[in-house]
Amino acid sequence: MTTSVKRKPLEYYLNLKYPVTLEAAPEGGYCVEIEELPGCLSQGETIEEAIEMIEDARRLWLEVAWEEGLDIPEPRSEEEYSGKFFIRATKSLHRKLDQMARREGVSLNQYLVTTLAHSIGMEDVRKTKARKRAAPKN
Repeated sequence: MTTSVKRKPLEYYLNLKYPVTLEAAPEGGYCVEIEELPGCLSQGETIEEAIEMIEDARRLWLEVAWEEGLDIPEPRSEEEYSGKFFIRATKSLHRKLDQMARREGVSLNQYLVTTLAHSIGMEDVRKTKARKRAAPKN
């Protein structure tokens, strides 16, 4: 017995709002991507141009995928993230992290959240500095 999945019309997918990731490119301009649609990326000299270009890329990506009968992922939503995740660590790392949290007077959970947030922030600063160094001087 074969079951077929009823596909939604192309217009349904074209009307979905996908989150866009926009980053300044080291060589100038902006790179833009829709992570849920693999390979859907573009660029532009200005933010406005990059957004316009990714909209064109999104529409074309969806049209081709729909015509080819490929699965089209729907945008992720904040509800998909519970704010909880589990990791495994060595006993020695667990002990060291717990000791550091105790020194700070916070729970292990709070220490890990703060440390992760700090690390992400530092990475953003590093990327910004690298873009500024690579930008042409006037």
